[in-house]
Amino acid sequence: MSDILPLSWFQRETSQVAHDLIGCVLCKRQADGHVIRCTITETEAYLGIRDKACHSYNDKRTARTDVMYGSGGTIYVYLIYGMYEMLNLITQTEGIPEGVMIRSAFLNGASTKKEYKLLAGPGKLTRYLGIDRSLKGQTLGEESGLWIESASTQPEVVMTPRIGIDYAEEAKEWLERYCWKDHLSLSR
Repeated sequence: MSDILPLSWFQRETSQVAHDLIGCVLCKRQADGHVIRCTITETEAYLGIRDKACHSYNDKRTARTDVMYGSGGTIYVYLIYGMYEMLNLITQTEGIPEGVMIRSAFLNGASTKKEYKLLAGPGKLTRYLGIDRSLKGQTLGEESGLWIESASTQPEVVMTPRIGIDYAEEAKEWLERYCWKDHLSLSR
């Protein structure tokens, strides 16, 4: 079993955290105590008050975004389109509202294309793992039932523009999507 990453690991520069999460293991304890482990293959970095794609752009602090101003390792889950929960991990230190969205992963032990695609997208991932807004504001770790273990492999990572943020003007072109190169589990 890998080591659980300390909170200090998330209290670093956001783009570096997004890059380094590729190959790490996302762990979610289920109601029956069983832990589902999946390897992260795709992330997106959101760079706070200067990033037009970020919820905290222009220092917009609301009840929804207040959690982003916490310390790295805080969990931010929100609902989009009235149906998809999105998992984000806050980075940096308190007061710097940045974070990383987990876009895709694959179940440890996956062997078929269908199995690799089970968590290929942020909504699919949260639905399968049972991640919802009840985790918002909690801290990564065994106590919350959601944690990250260190990478078991060092995949080749490629950077591309983020997905679904056409409204973000020049920020939509930023290379802040990090992907395990050519992996079957990528969302697109």
